[in-house]
Amino acid sequence: MADLAARVEGRTEGIVISDEWPGYSLDLFSYPAHYSGDLDCVIIPHGVIMDRTERLARNIMDDLGDHDIVVLCVLKGGYQFCADLVDRIKVLSRNSDHTIPMRVHFIRLKSYLNDQSTEDLHILGAEDLSFLAGKNVLIVEGIVGTGKTMKTLLKHVEAFKPKMIKVAGLRLRDTRSFCGWIRLGLQ
Repeated sequence: MADLAARVEGRTEGIVISDEWPGYSLDLFSYPAHYSGDLDCVIIPHGVIMDRTERLARNIMDDLGDHDIVVLCVLKGGYQFCADLVDRIKVLSRNSDHTIPMRVHFIRLKSYLNDQSTEDLHILGAEDLSFLAGKNVLIVEGIVGTGKTMKTLLKHVEAFKPKMIKVAGLRLRDTRSFCGWIRLGLQ
């Protein structure tokens, strides 16, 4: 499937899927009958996504240790990935010698007018993020496209002076990788 893995700081940071990848045959999977005729293949099986989500949760625990974290879930696309990631962190935390207290806050970004990206970014639910001051912040997004919207969000969050900001994305549209730390902003 993926012949190339991105490495950052000696750790596999995602799975890169080449443009030529034909996907897995539908004969290998069960899927709802109402999708019949609409699907050609499975590019990324659910199990792979869940395994990468668990690996990412482990990486987060390794990076943050016992420090509390504020998770900023970017709605709507990031909701399921965020829920899965937070659940995996909780499970790992319960089964380890250290726990990570978490608080989840939801925001929504609007940077598109119809199907066109605009320069204006509207952040709903982020009017007062003063509670981020001095905190470790994990921004969880479903799909990161060009990165312009994320850079604008990072500037907005940085204004509230958090201790640290990390970004986790399920899929990076331009590189076709998923479930990895995106090294934007503060380290």
